[in-house]
Amino acid sequence: MDLHTWITQQVDETERLIEESEFPPSQDDGVRRRCEADRRILARHRLAAEWTWQRDPACHGCGTEGHCDDPVTDNLNDCPELLDLAHAHGITPDILAGLDQPQLPQPAPRSERRLGLGDILTATNPITTSDVPEALRGPRWKP
Repeated sequence: MDLHTWITQQVDETERLIEESEFPPSQDDGVRRRCEADRRILARHRLAAEWTWQRDPACHGCGTEGHCDDPVTDNLNDCPELLDLAHAHGITPDILAGLDQPQLPQPAPRSERRLGLGDILTATNPITTSDVPEALRGPRWKP
C-alpha cells in the first residue's frame, strides 16, 4: 500500500464513522466537508501513469518543470500535499517507512507478435517489369 492508498483508507474510515454517527451532529457537516476536500486533493495528486516518458511513479498534481518536463515530485510518496494530508490523518514515521513504493501500471501483454522488417518485405509482392507498356520501354530495355 502506498501513501495515496493509505490516505484513501483513512478518509473511507472517517466517512464510515460519520455514517455510524460516531460524531456529534454539530461536527458532522464539517467532517463531511473535510473528507470531500481530502478526496479532491487525492484526485489531483495521484500517480502520473499517463506520463509514459517517466520511469518513476511521479505525482501528477505536483506538475512538471524545465525544458524536459521533469516531474516536480519524482515519487508519489514524496508529494508534499499528500504528506500534509497524511499528517492530518495521523501518520507516524513508522507507518510512513512501512509503505510500499507506488508502482506504475504494467502494459497489457500483446496478443500478437509485432511485425518486423523481414515480415514486411516477404509480404510484399515482387516488382516485375513485364507489365511495363511498350511506349515506356527504352532502347536498352531488359525484361
